[in-house]
Amino acid sequence: MVDPLYLFVFAGLFTPGPNVILLTASGARFGFRPTLPHVLGVAFGVGVTSALTALGVGALLLAVPGLKLTLQILAVAWILWMAWKLFRSEGAAAEGKDRPFTFVEAVLFQWVNPKIWIVALAAASGYASDLPAHLEALRIGSAFSGINLFVCLFWTFAGTLLAYLLRTPLAWRIFTTVMATALAASGVMVFLA
Repeated sequence: MVDPLYLFVFAGLFTPGPNVILLTASGARFGFRPTLPHVLGVAFGVGVTSALTALGVGALLLAVPGLKLTLQILAVAWILWMAWKLFRSEGAAAEGKDRPFTFVEAVLFQWVNPKIWIVALAAASGYASDLPAHLEALRIGSAFSGINLFVCLFWTFAGTLLAYLLRTPLAWRIFTTVMATALAASGVMVFLA
């Protein structure tokens, strides 16, 4: 059986957010190969950010076990709010730069990316195991990095092939409806741990 953590991380990272929009736009504007440092920086940065989040939340949950439900409720509320905002969005406007992000820029961007912090917080609070805190951080960080690498590769490649579809109002509506539904469904997964 698949660890529910992996399904949650996949749903949380695959749905549109800053990284997805930036990578799709970069793939469309600069091509797949020039965007690879951006892809690798996102995967690495997300792993580090989520591991650090898990390390702190894991220790806190061990000290205050009743906090888990509160964190789960807050995480689900935020995920549902984000899904609603996505569903109501009119279009994706990602202004490009003259060049793709570098590896370092992509790593540093994760520190200001609220979606990564919230998904990592939800994963750490909803899918914590009985491992020691440092092993739990490694478990969650590895899951985020590994899954996110494939997510980033997918969206970059999709950007090179399909970005023009996301510019029409009907295509954007269909896309956002599917992604918002998947994001909302991922909120339920927080309670299945």
